[in-house]
Amino acid sequence: MKKIRLSKNLNHTWFIDLDGTILKHNGYITDKKDTLLKGVKDFFKKIPKKDKVIITTSRKKKYLRKTKSFLQKNKIRFDQIIYNLPYGERILINDIKPKNRLKTSISINLKRDKGFLKYKI
Repeated sequence: MKKIRLSKNLNHTWFIDLDGTILKHNGYITDKKDTLLKGVKDFFKKIPKKDKVIITTSRKKKYLRKTKSFLQKNKIRFDQIIYNLPYGERILINDIKPKNRLKTSISINLKRDKGFLKYKI
């Protein structure tokens, strides 16, 4: 089990990809339905309530209503979903706090369709 260590005195913004991490990759196309991956519900329950959750996806915006409905039905909380992103790498750049040298970004790459079973907050 890999622990994601968060600073207790700070708020956090989570940028989490949709397909292959939260939901089965392209299941909405191949299976004609979305499938929640293992450990996702428990992982999302551990995200602090004060934090922001932004889901990112290459899905077209025409799937907005269906995607939001599925996530809400399964109690996967989010503040925003960003659609129509290009396929490929996502790059997060942030600064280091000068006072205590705190790195203010974390990057995790999950194996596709394996869910969050190996991670905890």
